Amino acid sequence: MSNAREVLSVRFNQDFSCFSCSTESGVRIYNVNPLVEKINFGITTVGSVSKCEMLNRSNLLAIVSGGTRPKFPDNHLLIYDDLAKKFILDISFKSTVLSVRLKKDKLVVVLKSQIHIFSFPSPTQKLFTIFTRDNPKGLCEIGTLPNTERNILVYPGFKTGSVDIWEPHSMSKNLSSAKNRIDAHQTDVRCMVLNSTSTKLATASQRGTLIRIWDIIMKQQLLELRRGSDPAIISCLNFSKNSEYLCCCSDKETVHIFAVKDTQLNKRLSIKSKTLGSYASSQWGLTGFKVPQETAAECAFGENNSVIVICLDGSFYKYSFTPEGKNHREQYDIYLDCDDDEEFFI
Repeated sequence: MSNAREVLSVRFNQDFSCFSCSTESGVRIYNVNPLVEKINFGITTVGSVSKCEMLNRSNLLAIVSGGTRPKFPDNHLLIYDDLAKKFILDISFKSTVLSVRLKKDKLVVVLKSQIHIFSFPSPTQKLFTIFTRDNPKGLCEIGTLPNTERNILVYPGFKTGSVDIWEPHSMSKNLSSAKNRIDAHQTDVRCMVLNSTSTKLATASQRGTLIRIWDIIMKQQLLELRRGSDPAIISCLNFSKNSEYLCCCSDKETVHIFAVKDTQLNKRLSIKSKTLGSYASSQWGLTGFKVPQETAAECAFGENNSVIVICLDGSFYKYSFTPEGKNHREQYDIYLDCDDDEEFFI
C-alpha cells in the first residue's frame, strides 16, 4: 500500500521563488520565502502525479501522472489552469513523458528518444519533433538569449557525453544547419542546466566527479570544477541568478557551492604533484554542507548568498554562505507539514 505523503519529485520554478511537489496524493505548490504552501490539488482532481512543471508564478501547471493512483496515462501531458479550475490541455504521446519545460511561448515535452516542441499557450500547436539518442532522464533545457526573443535548446547528443545545441533563429522544419555540438564528457551526460541568460551551460556526467561549464555562444569550455574523487549521482545543478555561483546536489549527502565568476575563491590542493596530474590543479567548491539525501534532491540559490535544498523525504533546508567559504544553516522545515491544518483538496 502506498504512502499518500510519498514525494515522487520536486521541482523549482524558473526564478526559484516557488517549487512544486508531486506526490502519491496529488500536487502541492510552495512559496520559498517564506516557506508557505500556496496550492494543494488532491487525488480527486489530479490523481497521483510523477512530475509538475510551473510557468513562473502563473496559474498554469504542466502535470504528468504517475505513482499508484494516476488519473491519466503517463504518456499524456496535462495543462491545469488554476484560475479556471480545470484542465485546459491534454496531449498524448506514444511513450511515457519523462520531463516538461515551459516558457511563456514554448512547451517542450521530452520522451525517451524524442523531444516535441509546441507553441504555447494559445494556440498550442506542434512546431517540430527532434529525434534523440536514448534519454531516460528526460534531459533538456530551453532558454532565451539576452536582449532577444530567440530560444535556445540543449539536450544530450547522439555521441556519448555530448550535448547538442540548437540555435534559436533556426527553429524550423529544417534543423540540420542549426545544430551545434559540445563534447562535454567521456561518459553519458547525467545532469545539465543553463544559466538565467542562457549564455552558460553546466554539465555533469554519469561519473559525477567533474562539472564543466561551457560558453554557449562560442561552444568552448570555460571552467572545470571537481565535486569529488569518488563517483556520484548528481541530481541537480543550478546557477545563481547573476551566474557568480553554481550549486550541486548528489547522492553523497553534500551540497557543493562553487564560485564561477571569481574562481580564486574555490579551494585547491595545497600540494603540487606530477603524479596526480590534473587532479592536483582541480578547483573544489568554496564551501559545502551536509543534508541527509538518501534520494534525489533539488538545490537552488535564494536571496543574499543563500542556497535552498528540497529533499524527497519532505525536508527543506536553507543555508547562507560567504565568499570566504563559511556557511550557516538558517532554516530547517518539513515542507509537507506546512499549513497542514488549512490543507484543502479540490
